[in-house]
Amino acid sequence: MTDAIRPLIAGNWKMNGLRASTAEFEAMLAGAGSVAAKADLLVCPPGTLIAAFADKARGAKNLAIGAQDCHPKASGAHTGDISAEMLADSGAGAVIVGHSERRADHGESDGLVRQKAEAAWRAGLTAIVCIGETQAQRDAGQTLDICRGQLTGSLPDKATSGNLVVAYEPVWAIGTGLTPTSGDVEQIHKFIRELLIARLNGEGAKIRILYGGSVKPSNARELMAIANVNGALIGGASLKAADFLAIAGSYA
Repeated sequence: MTDAIRPLIAGNWKMNGLRASTAEFEAMLAGAGSVAAKADLLVCPPGTLIAAFADKARGAKNLAIGAQDCHPKASGAHTGDISAEMLADSGAGAVIVGHSERRADHGESDGLVRQKAEAAWRAGLTAIVCIGETQAQRDAGQTLDICRGQLTGSLPDKATSGNLVVAYEPVWAIGTGLTPTSGDVEQIHKFIRELLIARLNGEGAKIRILYGGSVKPSNARELMAIANVNGALIGGASLKAADFLAIAGSYA
């Protein structure tokens, strides 16, 4: 972790959560105060719950609401899509773009991810841009090349620490229970930091780089202590208040 950068613990609920899940969110909101002094907390529920969760969190300074995707355009004939402006209107303050599941399931290119990040900024949202390699790419020794290509292609110009977060998620570790070694994570996050600085100069030194990929209470403290790991993007473990808060508490 870079001491000068305030950590961010973000939960990606993916396609999980019904109105009954509000109880878990309320438990997160109630417990967030104990860790908010050390880290920012963000929950990204499915679109159906954003407005309701944002209403619950209104006035709270210790937990924010985000979204999982957005359309590049502000409005139009795009059945089933949600614009960044709609997300902001619902109470979201950030949006995940370029998650590996969107890249794989929907064929999203780096160029499209870049457009979505720009759309997020247009609406006043923070863009959380995801990058990461598959198992086949890792086995072929292409991890750094893939991360470089995705970051270069997905990152818009004029990125700042105020409008951008980068999340490194090794695809092969998402939901598998597998994680890279601490040395691997340190190497890749250092590489990403160097790319950000090379492109954005001093601003690149301040942008938060999150680690994602089977983050859980049992490994969070070790992962969060690694240089240039400025927080986590959490999947399944973010669905339970106890687990989410325990991970966030690794900074306490």
